[in-house]
Order: sequence, then structure tokens, then C-alpha cells
Amino acid sequence: MSFQIKQSGEPYDVIIVGSGAGGGMASKVLSEAGLSVAVIEAGGDFDPAKEEDRTQLRPPWESPRRGAGTRIRPFGDFDQAIGGWDIEGEPYTRKNGTQFDWFRSRMVGGRTNHWGRISLRFGPNDFKRASIDGLGHDWPIGYEDVKPYYDKVDKLIGVFGSKEGIYNEPDGFFLPPPKPRLHELFIKKGADKAAIPMIPSRLSMLTRPINNERGVCFFCAQCNRACQVYADFSSGTCLVHPAMKKGKVDLYTHSMVRKVTTDDAGKATGVSFVSKVDMKEYKLKSRVVVLGASSCETTRIMLNSKSKSHPNGIGADSGVLGRYLHDSTGASRSAIMPDMIDRERYNEDGVGGMHMYTPWWLDNKKLDFARGYHIEYWGGMGQPSYGAGGGMDAMRKYIKDEFGNPSPNGGYGEGLKKDIRKIYGSTFGMSGRGESVPMYDNYCEIDPNVVDKYGIPVLRFHYNWTDQEIKQAKHMQDTFEEILTGAGATLLGEKPGADTLYGLAAPGRIIHEVGTARMGNDPKSSVVNSNCQVHDCKNLFLVDAAPFVSQADKNPTWTILALSWRTSDYIVEQLKQKNI
Repeated sequence: MSFQIKQSGEPYDVIIVGSGAGGGMASKVLSEAGLSVAVIEAGGDFDPAKEEDRTQLRPPWESPRRGAGTRIRPFGDFDQAIGGWDIEGEPYTRKNGTQFDWFRSRMVGGRTNHWGRISLRFGPNDFKRASIDGLGHDWPIGYEDVKPYYDKVDKLIGVFGSKEGIYNEPDGFFLPPPKPRLHELFIKKGADKAAIPMIPSRLSMLTRPINNERGVCFFCAQCNRACQVYADFSSGTCLVHPAMKKGKVDLYTHSMVRKVTTDDAGKATGVSFVSKVDMKEYKLKSRVVVLGASSCETTRIMLNSKSKSHPNGIGADSGVLGRYLHDSTGASRSAIMPDMIDRERYNEDGVGGMHMYTPWWLDNKKLDFARGYHIEYWGGMGQPSYGAGGGMDAMRKYIKDEFGNPSPNGGYGEGLKKDIRKIYGSTFGMSGRGESVPMYDNYCEIDPNVVDKYGIPVLRFHYNWTDQEIKQAKHMQDTFEEILTGAGATLLGEKPGADTLYGLAAPGRIIHEVGTARMGNDPKSSVVNSNCQVHDCKNLFLVDAAPFVSQADKNPTWTILALSWRTSDYIVEQLKQKNI
């Protein structure tokens, strides 16, 4: 159901804020346990199978902008990322000249509608990095604590891959992976020369049926548009909407949560939120509150939840709420393969993401930086998107006629089209995604002077990369160049240098922010315990990436899902025992 106000005044068993990976999983597990659940989402409802929401298989000319991005759809008019780094009426600020770009998703399912669906488990080392390199802190739990839930997530959602037996890249329950495409085979030649591993990717897209409610991938390569047959994982289609059909789940859309309400004893009593429909404030009551609004949004809600029992906000007395914010590192390089110019045309679209990737393969003890990165590869001949053919004046020198001379075609009309056709599918590249070291001085806090259009105080960010991340980015660029030249490709553009931090993306741009309400055993240095239960508010739980102690060199979604399931099981157990 869409936005409604519960008229009876009776409390829910659980209120869940956010419908992304963590909130979606909690809605499924808690409702299946027989609990009444309210899911509160800041955006609208969304179902890619409904014609009004579907963008999959629609050609660019159906868009008035031919598929170009907008403020609310920054990745393109047909990409299912509704939100962005700059949302009208929802500002955030920065301090001391530092930069952090904060991405918010405003739709049921959140970021899981458009993500790359790279579904990697954290490994044993990733929970204990401080014991290995002396930087940051260890998690209070280990891989063996989370493994049973990784297994459950694999089986419930589905992920393809291959068993490789790599210690810190744990194998799971895999569906068959798709075969490499031509550009990936060329890249692998270069990786093999450099003794750098390339293995089948691990993506949550169904290459085989796993239940009767979801279809199987038909290889349109448009997973970023969200799948109308539900063959890829999105929280709305795989968790929230099924939970609504099977259990007692009410969905409140277009609802901006202001705060968690509490009683005089400091226990959570529910939430207050502003309806975007009528701009009025409403309150819902519950026995338990679960925050899964995304790492920084969850922290914003907690900091704004001031009361007599929590004068500085819930969890703020720890001194670390909002601290240790960190995002994945990111840098990229592209090239053109002369042997692939004017290549034969055939359908090799595959899934909407890489068919192969490189897990971290080196020992940091032999390097000048801590932590590692994985490499993602891109290229191919998928449907051209907005901007295809851009920069052809610079690219034309790679196009030769039958006599080996540069292309004689002009920069417009029929000649331009011929050149674009020749070069299309011959460019490819790679991106590194790495682990940064969590720092106390990288944080978000409430700006004392700015509120959003709903009257809610906004976040202010402070973030700087350290030498660890900068040196890691340099290593990425050296590795990219070695692989690409080894494959026989011609590098495009100048190699990023120290003046650009070796192409290191601004923090927040990789959209993997974690760690603002970290997990730990000591309430004086952590916000939640090992079950993601807030130390000073026992019936408040966090199920997004806010409790992460460190990021790992993997994408965080599979760990968010596993920890959310684990926390939800704990909530059910604690309610049965009447401990909360």
C-alpha cells in the first residue's frame, strides 16, 4: 500500500526506516516471524515490472533527453537511480574545504535498483585488519559469525560465480557464471602476462531459476534499469514487496523521518516523520525501531533524536557517532584495442555488469600502503547510451582506411556515423575499488545552521584521504597500465599523476560509505554491540552499513544483507525472551 496513517493508534511490533538492502531484509525476516511491521521510505514506491516504472528495453529516443542524466537521475534518464548527490530541498554542507559527495536514493529498494550487483563476501582477514596492519580496529565478530548468514543470502537471492578456494575471497553457493566476452578475453591476456588473476565475477543475477516468483536473466545487459522479470536482485522486488504479500507489512512512502522518539527511560517508542504529500508531521509507535536508511542518513536521524533521556541524540554519548566515516577508493583507466576496431557485430551483451573481475592478489607487507583493492572491467557492445561517439575528433586518429591513413571522414553526418560504428566496441577499461583506512577525523555531524525543506537539520561533512589511499591509487594506475599494454591496447589520455591524487575519486563518489555508528563491545568507543543493537537504547537496531568497523576491498551489500538477517534473528529472539 502507499502512504497512509495508521488510524487505530496501536503500535507496530517493529518500525523499519529505509527499504534498501538492510531494511528490505529486515522486513522479510521480521514479518515472516509473525511480527507487524511498518516500512518507512523517503521516496516513492517502485516496481520495474509495472509499465509506469519500466525503463528496461526502452530505446534512448523515448526520452526527451535521449537518455541523458538529470538532477534526480544522475546516471541517465533510464537508469533506476532516483535520487543523487544533489537533491532539491535536501542539502548537506561541508567544512574546512574538504569534500564529500553524499548520494541519497529516493525510491523503494533504494540503491539496490541500479547497483552493479557485485555480491562479495568479506573474508576472514577483513574483520581483523587491525591485527594484521595495526591500523584502525578489529570487528568484535569474525567471518565465522557471519558465514551462516552469507550462506542464507546466497540461497535466497542467488549469485553466480566460481569456486576458487581463495582464503580471503570466500566461496559461496554459486549459480553458473556467464562466459567472458571478447574484450574480457583480450584483457585477460594482459592480466596473465602480469601474473594478475582474473576470475568469473560474483553478481546477484539469476542464470538459473531459483523459485517461481522470479525470472531468469535474458542477457539484455540493462540491470542498471532494474529487471522487469526480477532476474536481478533489488530489495523492493525480492524482499519488501514479497514481505507485504505474505506478512503484516505496511509501507509508508514519501515519508522523511525526523527522529526516533523515546520515553523517559531512554527506550525507543517509535518515529516521527514529515509526509512529503502534505508536509505535515506524523508519529508512529512500535515496540522496536530498526534504522536502515543508509549509513549517513541513519546517523543523521540518531543525532537529531534529542530528548531528556538522550540530550545529545541517541548513541551520541559514545563520542563516535558520525565518526570513522569512510568510502571505497576508486580510480579508472581506459584504452582502445586496435584489433577490435571495425569488429564483427554480434550480440554478446550478457548480464548488466562484468563477467570477470580481479580479487586482491598481493601481500601488503611488501607494499607501501595498507589494505587492497579489486579490479572491475568494462567494455563491450551493449546498446549505445547518451554520449556515444563523444570525443571522436580525438579518437579518429585510431581509425585507418585501407591504405593505413587516418579516417578521411568529417566530424558530422554520414562520415561521423561510419567512424562511430567502426570504433564502437573497441574501447574498454578498468576501475579499482579499494579499502580505505577508517579515520576518527573523517566524519559527519549536524550543521547547526541549516535545515532541509522539511525543517530537519542537515548533515555537515569533513573528509580527507590519507597517504594510504593516495598510494593505493598510484598502484592502481600502474597496474592498469601494465594490464592494458600487455593486452596490446593503446592507452587513452594521460596517466593520472600526483596532481590529481592519481585519479582518486572524491570520497562519496563510489557510494559505498560506511562506518558512522560503528560496532564494538565498549559503549565508550562504539555505538552498537555485536548484534547491531544500540548500546544506550536497547530496542533500537541498525541494519545498514553504519555499524561497519571497516569496509574491506569488497562492495558492502552482501555483508549488509547478511548482518541484517543476523540482527533480525536476534530481535525475534530478544522479543520472545521479553528482553526488549
